[in-house]
Amino acid sequence: MSFTDLATPSHPLDTLVIGAGISGLSLAFTLQQRQTQVLVCESQNRIGGNITTGQADGFLWEEGPNSFAPTPALLRLIVDAGLEKDMILADRRLPRFVYRQGRLQAIPMSPPAAIGTPLLSWPGKLRAGLGAIGFVRPPLGEQFSQQGSEETVAQFFQRHLGEEVMERLVTPFVSGVYAGDVNQLSAAAAFRRIAQLEGVGGGLVAGAILSRMKAKSQPQVPVDPSLPKTRPGELGSFQQGLQMLPQALAAKLGDAVRLNWRLLQITPTTRQSYIAEFGTPEGTQIVEARHVVLTTPAYITAEIVEAIAPLASQALRAIEYPPVANVVLAYPESALKQPLKGFGHLIPRSEGIRTLGTIWSSSLFPGRVPPGWQLLTNYIGGATDPGILDLDRDSRSNLDGNPIAQAVHQDIRRILLQQEVQPKVLAVHLWKRAIPQYNLGHHQRLQTIFQSLAPFPGLHICSNYTDGVALGDCVRRAQELADILTQKTR
Repeated sequence: MSFTDLATPSHPLDTLVIGAGISGLSLAFTLQQRQTQVLVCESQNRIGGNITTGQADGFLWEEGPNSFAPTPALLRLIVDAGLEKDMILADRRLPRFVYRQGRLQAIPMSPPAAIGTPLLSWPGKLRAGLGAIGFVRPPLGEQFSQQGSEETVAQFFQRHLGEEVMERLVTPFVSGVYAGDVNQLSAAAAFRRIAQLEGVGGGLVAGAILSRMKAKSQPQVPVDPSLPKTRPGELGSFQQGLQMLPQALAAKLGDAVRLNWRLLQITPTTRQSYIAEFGTPEGTQIVEARHVVLTTPAYITAEIVEAIAPLASQALRAIEYPPVANVVLAYPESALKQPLKGFGHLIPRSEGIRTLGTIWSSSLFPGRVPPGWQLLTNYIGGATDPGILDLDRDSRSNLDGNPIAQAVHQDIRRILLQQEVQPKVLAVHLWKRAIPQYNLGHHQRLQTIFQSLAPFPGLHICSNYTDGVALGDCVRRAQELADILTQKTR
């Protein structure tokens, strides 16, 4: 064994970050800017975590997250990383669609559009309207009690807005964001802000109005004039894809990022620090640090803390990650029923179509395909379809013959194509453990995790299984933790 030149018992590192995804990199970059000594260790041979951008033959695509909402924290990171001029924003007016009863129907984005939408029947619209203004029964019943007085997403939205809204709008949205099951996801955990509106005003509309009034009465955070100007509803990326962000952060961090460093064990010391042992290409390496931040998925974190916090480990293992395949297909424009102008489409589970949804990538961010082509990013699998793993076992090395790609193609053929044509298969990326599920009992699991880790004040968690899976949530958490660590290391 050997001590690295970065941290020894006499000179422990300030902060050791485990994982070089967007959470770990943005945390480390922020700490480095504040003159905090930091080291990032990643078990894989690449940075970025789920962010994976591909390029070939004039096409550019994403195999993980596809875009981001430009939150203030994320914009601050983009500017500091030197990527402001590379950021691109999609047209926020692009419509979103739901495929129902054999055709694409635009999702209503305003009250007048909601009144006129064919997605809901008039009884369904009336039911949703009455529920929205507060004509809602309280959550009662034996099942509610058995669930620990916690509602699923399906129960919450059925109670407030009715069966039609839940089945035709909420379910496809949940499939697109969480790849989740509305009958398992916790409304309070997965839709925290919306669920809280009932307690504020009795109904969703009244709660939203009162929440907005309360927010306006509070001292307003001044707008940072150095940040790029964005508008609500816009989605962002970069000229060469999302991978530009982790690459820029890693370049700024330099040799503070170590790849192929697999954490073997972590041990608290009597010096209010931690000893971390790594398996590396150069042999075993040991690092001592005052603070250790775990940005790893819950199932990896469970292994790391099992020896020192078995209850936390057990709760972490209970967080489910269903399999999701990202399938990137390109089609000639001439094969499509109509020009694609929109964000994409989602598919209710009741339609009998296996694909969860499709992003019209070349419409969202133009310039990512050769002339005459359309690029479609598709998602299949999720909590309601774990059998996607069986298709993967039958997969062949030839992408064009991949069973998952062909299953998605058959769905695209039904929804978007006017003639039979085989797609150009650019990628089939099966994430066997994709998005953490905020299922019933999630808040209790988190409470158990944090209580069990409380005796280890220098050990921190910063990962997307806590309070938000979006890119902006990861950056926000990292910056909040950076504020805490900066105070503790001064």
